[in-house]
Amino acid sequence: MIYSILFFILFIIELLYFRVADRFNIIDKPNLRSSHTEITLRGGGVIFWFAALLYFVQNTGYNYFFFTGITLVSLVSFWDDIQSLSNKIRISVQFFAISLIFYDLGVFSNVPVLGIVFAYIFAIGIINAYNFMDGINGITGLYTLVVMGSLWYVNKNVQLFTDSAFIIYSMVASLVFLFFNYRKRAKCFAGDVGSIAIAFWVIYLIFKLILVTNSIIWLLFLAVYGVDAICTIMHRLYLKQNIFEAHRLHFYQILSNEYKIQHRIVALIYAIAQSIVSVLVVFLYQKIDAILVIVLITLPLIIIYSLKFYMIRKASLKVS
Repeated sequence: MIYSILFFILFIIELLYFRVADRFNIIDKPNLRSSHTEITLRGGGVIFWFAALLYFVQNTGYNYFFFTGITLVSLVSFWDDIQSLSNKIRISVQFFAISLIFYDLGVFSNVPVLGIVFAYIFAIGIINAYNFMDGINGITGLYTLVVMGSLWYVNKNVQLFTDSAFIIYSMVASLVFLFFNYRKRAKCFAGDVGSIAIAFWVIYLIFKLILVTNSIIWLLFLAVYGVDAICTIMHRLYLKQNIFEAHRLHFYQILSNEYKIQHRIVALIYAIAQSIVSVLVVFLYQKIDAILVIVLITLPLIIIYSLKFYMIRKASLKVS
């Protein structure tokens, strides 16, 4: 019952936000590098911050550092949605917000210095990768449902590491967002505020689970996004492109733009792929060494990603 009420409250908040976005012209205009073709309201993903707020209000003092961090990254990201900010400002705020949750989780006292460095790189990388991957209708909402659903299952059946409601609140927010976004013509896009806020939430939970279980296998709950994002960055560096500029080289963009596969189908493919990976992770946990599992799962994903180059070549030959 409580989650039905939560859904209703977040639904109303989203509708109210649409009025604000329409009033202040907070929109996303398509360009040559976009996967969409129509002007759409931006920032609908602000619903994730409101979900965190509602949870925090009901659990005063709980996850204080987390809520402060997600508020900071959401505020700067929303500002960036309205008026572009420099990468230095965004990364600096992200670094500070991540430092807050690292302090809360005890990373500084329980992890070696080199591990802390890698943790920062991973956290900031995932935050921005989540943002880069948010380019077609439904992909952020569906992928988030899979990741959070996987974390909820582990929390309930494998290792208790957090309050279940803390995870479910993000899932309810995803459902509300999907109602407006998972359409042929989306009512809204997540915007930086949405993709970065939920990425911050995901990072907090995954790091907490890693520290509780002392296993990095849970990084694979982000394997599909991670492989696509990292391989695309490497591809763009090879092409000597600015990795912070908009582009159309992600695998999902090739499927959507070059092969004209419907956005919702591509988003569903990504969600299903991550679901399969998550099932394998849970099944193999404590049965096989975590590093071996990571290799066994990421290699096939990299091979699948490499098909992109064949698809690009084939598409270019058709055009010529």
